[in-house]
Amino acid sequence: MRILLCNDDGIDAEGLAFLERAARALSDDVWVVAPDGKRTAAGASITIGKPLTMMKRGEQRYSCSGTPADCVVSAMSWLFKDQAKPDLVLAGINDGRNVAEDLAYSGTLGIAREATFWGIAAIGFSQVKQPRRGEDDLAALVQLLRNLFEQRADWQREGHWLSINLPHSLPAPIAQPRIGRDKIASAADVVSIDGDETVLMVPRGRPHSSSEGDDNDLIDRGFICINRLNWFGETVLSENLIKSLDR
Repeated sequence: MRILLCNDDGIDAEGLAFLERAARALSDDVWVVAPDGKRTAAGASITIGKPLTMMKRGEQRYSCSGTPADCVVSAMSWLFKDQAKPDLVLAGINDGRNVAEDLAYSGTLGIAREATFWGIAAIGFSQVKQPRRGEDDLAALVQLLRNLFEQRADWQREGHWLSINLPHSLPAPIAQPRIGRDKIASAADVVSIDGDETVLMVPRGRPHSSSEGDDNDLIDRGFICINRLNWFGETVLSENLIKSLDR
């Protein structure tokens, strides 16, 4: 099994190292392509028409000067151009949960989305801040990955991927939460004003809004939360509306 690991916190991030340990317990063919620095909230953006610098950081290990999704693009179009593509793309483990509107902003989930464009099963992992990552946690993550890969026929669909939020410690019960609302980037601070130029700073953090059964609620209650997402984002309009517009 060939596994590709990417993230949005940078190649030296602790979450990536922990996920790599889990991946290597399942396969001896693990590749890492990750940004050369933190790329929080980069979404699914990719770099077109500008150079990308790929730096070899070890055996089957590269940093990328671009976005998280660029890591997938560069891997598929360059590293694996003339060889077998990965069987599985793992993103993360993100430094902090990805819930609510984060599903659109997240670079971690942007990686998973990009992987589905190449027809590859993909999972984005996120975890609450300051997690416990001992040997019991590692063993539980390895078992979860093994189960997911063995049962991928039951969750992999074209254009779909999994978003998994891990609680503080593992093992933990698993739930499928309702996606809530907890928008980051909802305010801006004025850093300076100089004539016509105003400098703003959007602070980190979130309101931590929650209601019973949503992703924040179940994560806070110690559940592993799994959602299957897709990039289609389509809601069919009524035929009456279409007909009324076509005149």
